Amino acid sequence: MERIIPMSTEEIKRTGVFSKLKAKILTQQQAAEDLGLTARQIRRLFKEYKKHGAIALVSKKRGRPGNHQLPSGVKELVLAIIQRKYPDFGPTLAHEKIVEMHNIKISVGSVRGLMIKNNLWVDKKIKRRRIYQLRERRSREGELVQTDGSPHDWFEGRGPKCTLLHGVDDATGKIKAAIFAPTETIWGYFDLMRIYLKIHGKPIALYNDKHAVFKVNRSEALSGDGLTQFGRAIQELGIKMVFANSPQAKGRIERSNRTLQDRLVKELRLNKISTIEEANAYLPTFIEEYNRRFAVVPKDPTNAHKPLGENLDLIFTIREFRHLSKNLTFQYNNVLYQIQTERETYALRKAKVSIREKKDGTIEVLYKNKPLAFKAYYSQQKQGEVIDSKNLNDLIDNLQKRQQQQQSYKPPNNHPWKRGARKWIFGGVA
Repeated sequence: MERIIPMSTEEIKRTGVFSKLKAKILTQQQAAEDLGLTARQIRRLFKEYKKHGAIALVSKKRGRPGNHQLPSGVKELVLAIIQRKYPDFGPTLAHEKIVEMHNIKISVGSVRGLMIKNNLWVDKKIKRRRIYQLRERRSREGELVQTDGSPHDWFEGRGPKCTLLHGVDDATGKIKAAIFAPTETIWGYFDLMRIYLKIHGKPIALYNDKHAVFKVNRSEALSGDGLTQFGRAIQELGIKMVFANSPQAKGRIERSNRTLQDRLVKELRLNKISTIEEANAYLPTFIEEYNRRFAVVPKDPTNAHKPLGENLDLIFTIREFRHLSKNLTFQYNNVLYQIQTERETYALRKAKVSIREKKDGTIEVLYKNKPLAFKAYYSQQKQGEVIDSKNLNDLIDNLQKRQQQQQSYKPPNNHPWKRGARKWIFGGVA
């Protein structure tokens, strides 16, 4: 009766070599070289092969439990504990609790295997990827503009790392405006929109992520109108703000980021550009060539941009409100200010004034849209500063540079300290 013997690829290879050895086509030394074994191993296996045939070459461990298998009942006990106490734990944390709290010796791999087998954990390799539905482009240029910042080593070490802020038209894929900035901040986006609006006019809507520049993300933020400074400015311009829930949702500008991090980096290298100022001067040339190569024709040739009639210098400021005290004082950015007026002061007591801060840090105080004269008295020391994660590294780098400059500072020869030292030493006093 014929018998089916399950064999591995290596065992099938051994069977062929030993059949040749039995037919005296190969010597034992040649067989040992072919199989990567010693002549002694060949002699032992050949002896078994002549006695029992090909089954002698099959591993004796096949079908038997492993030598390092957990004792009977341990897997069932661990699984019961996980199902009862740690059903929503990950394998690593569940393993820690089982070892620490239940004093059971088991590997994290065994725990992971148990949880995957019993549908308590889904391995990353087999997690289903989310399928995003393709969104059709808008039909007209200017209907929807996607904006984003791309931090990257744009100068490949020749200059400081910085961020490219740019806006891409959804209908055509054109880069409508771009600017290099040290980090992704409110003033950088103000400068980007200033460039965009002056060239193209006002789009119908902006499509952004949920960065703190665009959206108030704190649910506990009870004061204010729920708008960021950028959101307030865009609202005054009559432009709609739309937020994306994921990077994939604004895939067109994300793909543009990848292209720019390849092509723009190389163009900056070829043109020997290594500063933000030089790069910003070169951007219009690059954008023109980029749009010529990659832009598509919109379905509707009608342009949806609206003409710009607003004063951007008034809109693109940081605007906050304060109530004046009885002494006509108010505090802004830890500085105490007092209103200077020649009329009766009681008219302005408890009045609500508008403060507009410009990019250079100067402020303007308005009451009923009329400017007020004021004077700064003293500045209070800041206890701390709230900063988002995208700007944290830049802040720490600047602090380190400042400390290094202070430590490496050497007074010039005409410094009073040195003049005093020379006088003391060379003046005959010492």
